[in-house]
Amino acid sequence: MPQLGSKARPAVVRVQTMERAEEVLVVFEEHGWQCIVGIEENRPEDISDLNTLLSQQEDAPAKPKPDRNAPCPCGSGLKYKKCCLPKERR
Repeated sequence: MPQLGSKARPAVVRVQTMERAEEVLVVFEEHGWQCIVGIEENRPEDISDLNTLLSQQEDAPAKPKPDRNAPCPCGSGLKYKKCCLPKERR
């Protein structure tokens, strides 16, 4: 099944005003997610797909730290233990 927020499976949200639709679209554009926004004044707002995407993003695991003897990810050419590791311990 395609991932929620992709072109194959865009998120679907329903709002009541054009102003709210613009707010929601900004959030989707900031994250690069695809969406379909419906404006229906007489129905309650439904942004559950947006909330799902935002909670998935918060639950994403942090990048693992490099091994002490690996090259530093900053690109200095030094080993991680001699370059950025001491900076993180401050």
